[in-house]
Amino acid sequence: MSIARRLADLFRIKANKALDQAEDPREVLDYSYERQLEMLTKVRRGVADVATSRKRLELQLTQLQQASDRLQEQATQAIDLGRDDLAREALTRRAALATQMADITAQRDGLTAEEAKLTTAATRLQARVEAFRTRKETIKATYTAAEAQTRVGEAVSGISEEMGDVGMAVQRAEDRTAQMQARAGAIDELLASGAIQDATASTAGRDDLQAALDAARGDQGVDRELAALKAGRPTPAVGGRPEPRAVGGGQPDEEAQR
Repeated sequence: MSIARRLADLFRIKANKALDQAEDPREVLDYSYERQLEMLTKVRRGVADVATSRKRLELQLTQLQQASDRLQEQATQAIDLGRDDLAREALTRRAALATQMADITAQRDGLTAEEAKLTTAATRLQARVEAFRTRKETIKATYTAAEAQTRVGEAVSGISEEMGDVGMAVQRAEDRTAQMQARAGAIDELLASGAIQDATASTAGRDDLQAALDAARGDQGVDRELAALKAGRPTPAVGGRPEPRAVGGGQPDEEAQR
């Protein structure tokens, strides 16, 4: 039972939290106002029903009063004609009508009092509904302004969900850009060092030919240096200009100086 109760409490907590997040105070206020209007309409309809019943009783009283007056005239006419029996009958019926009229009058007075109460209640309820409507509109306007201010503040500070997504996208783009720049730099270094070859610059056959030419140039340089050493001449420097070099510790000859 304790586990079931805890699960129920947890479910209610989660449900209340979800409802709080999804609930819009403006919609709640509008719904409450609509319910109050419905209640006011019911009270007014009740007042109208009571007033209708009261009016119906008043019409019955009017009809009974007319019947009573007619019986009174008939009793008078019967007495004038010397028909006491008819006069007695008319008066008996008039007395029964008087009893009915008394009952109906009591019902009418009760409905009149009820109508007065309902009218007062309707008036008070209408005043409360109007006050609630004014307060509702004020709260809605304040909430809307606060919501707009909050959204602007979140957008400016970058803590809103939309701006957070934009910031994450920018961060990812910057990370990818830095990664691509680092990769491009590494490839350039590898190409410059010869660790990898540029596949778009030449074919495999051309690479072999270039390597052979470079090796031949190196061999020619070594042969020239060897020949110069054998001839006792200065070793030619890079660029084709000879460097002065003394043989046997003596002074260079005139041609070398020239």
